Amino acid sequence: MNINITIIDQRVRKLAEQYETHLQQQLKTNKTLAKDKPFFISATFVLLCIQTVLEISLEKALDCLTEGGNDAGIDGLHIGDLQNNEFIVTLFQGKYKANRDGTANFPENAVVKILNTIGALFDPDKSLTFNLQLQQKIEEIRSLIRDGYIPTVRIMLCNNGLPWNEITQQYIDSTNFGDQVSCTHINHDKLVELLQKPKPINESLQLVGKGLVEEFNYRRILIGKVLVTEIRKLFTQHGNKLLERNIRHYLGFHKSWVNQEIQNSLIDEEKRQNFYFYNNGITMICSKFRHNALQNQNYSVVITDLQVINGGQTCLAIKNTLDDFSGDIDLSFQNTYVLLRLYELDEADENLVHDITYATNSQNPVDLRDLRANDAIQRKLGLGIKDFDYEYERKRDDVEPDAPYDISSQTAAEAILAIWRRKPHQLRVNKGDIFDHPFYAEIFTNELNAAQLVIAVSILRMVETKRKGMNMDNSPLFLPYADYFLAMLIGKMLLKKLDISLERLDHLNFAQAKNTLDTFIHDFYSLAINKLEEALTKLYGDQTIPLQQLSATFRRGDLSKFL
Repeated sequence: MNINITIIDQRVRKLAEQYETHLQQQLKTNKTLAKDKPFFISATFVLLCIQTVLEISLEKALDCLTEGGNDAGIDGLHIGDLQNNEFIVTLFQGKYKANRDGTANFPENAVVKILNTIGALFDPDKSLTFNLQLQQKIEEIRSLIRDGYIPTVRIMLCNNGLPWNEITQQYIDSTNFGDQVSCTHINHDKLVELLQKPKPINESLQLVGKGLVEEFNYRRILIGKVLVTEIRKLFTQHGNKLLERNIRHYLGFHKSWVNQEIQNSLIDEEKRQNFYFYNNGITMICSKFRHNALQNQNYSVVITDLQVINGGQTCLAIKNTLDDFSGDIDLSFQNTYVLLRLYELDEADENLVHDITYATNSQNPVDLRDLRANDAIQRKLGLGIKDFDYEYERKRDDVEPDAPYDISSQTAAEAILAIWRRKPHQLRVNKGDIFDHPFYAEIFTNELNAAQLVIAVSILRMVETKRKGMNMDNSPLFLPYADYFLAMLIGKMLLKKLDISLERLDHLNFAQAKNTLDTFIHDFYSLAINKLEEALTKLYGDQTIPLQQLSATFRRGDLSKFL
């Protein structure tokens, strides 16, 4: 048996046992692991794929599961943040074979089924009925489409075997969805690749023309130009492993208008000659580089521990465009260059790497959480939270994100913006921007203390747990869209119960605040739901509100004036 199959099967079965109760709640089933093991193994495999591909916690991955009856072949669904009037929707379909021999192709009928529903799923005017959990997510997507946002759909077809066959590929090619819809195969080999820590990459790059090599502030710098074919060769050999230090990690799974512009510049015969001037270039770091200093130009650079920290989109767009090019690549791109900046840095330069990454990644909107990790306020909050026996996850890989006493800076920012800054609607539109200005400065003020942060996160987590534990058939339809609003209302109720202002919530009354929250959370939650229902009635009267309109209401913050 393939060792990767064994590794993934072992992890899946362990997760199935650990998360049986959570899976029962999320999938709204009374099945038990003992009675229906294949059901949970299959669902847990999808859960692992969601977590690994999207690089999110298991808790957030559980929220993406939609597997069950009447799911149109969609076992998981994730809606990405809005960027440049676009958003990414990732659909997961899982096929897990019990025999684990790794020889089965992804079934053709499963691919056909999900592709046949794509057009209807993303057409707001078409009426479809799914299980409630999936329906609510679909209507949220349709609501965004009605507001003018454009979806890019990524279908992740996941199994513990082989990709689909050639006939299935022909069917995929015939759908004419263009680059708005893509199908990606994820199996045991890909999962292990994504889960593994990267090995050092040692390579050589051929420069063209004269390059500049200089020592500056006890560091070495190389600036020169390389052929785009050299970049293609590098990424063909090492792929996304070159992007481990890049904040757009695994960007190959994503699509953006920037990629299209790069591709257009390379395809156009006239523009490709000036590609060097159109592009911002590629920034790489390494622990050491060597070259023949006696050579005047056109020298080869031998590089140790190579990583791309800026220009990942450029690199992947170059590779993909040249891979699809039908002509003679070496001849057609013999005069097509890209700017290269290579910095030789040692392990003590971690902060400098952070600053360089931040400074050079301003071309497009990105998740800036990692870039803010070393800010003074983040370090102080981390120190303060330790006194409450919590760990603050400033960087994505600091600690295990699913431990109950671990708090990620992302979760903290969301909770504070929703609860203490009273802007829950912003998180349904601008979640990806909360570590950028002006949100970051508004969230992480000098007046924010560790007690306020922990209480806010505790409220948000309790709200999410309450929602997941409720029977959706008997719950208000707005509930999946309302977590941040409910958390805001509960924060207000808690302060009122304590008879204090937010400014007075600190380490001196933290224990009292936490005990009060634990004691009254059920009452607070029920009252918050009632207040939202009353606000919706004031806004819309007694009319039935469609799911699309509900989603838009919570996104636009129309309820704020009634709360």
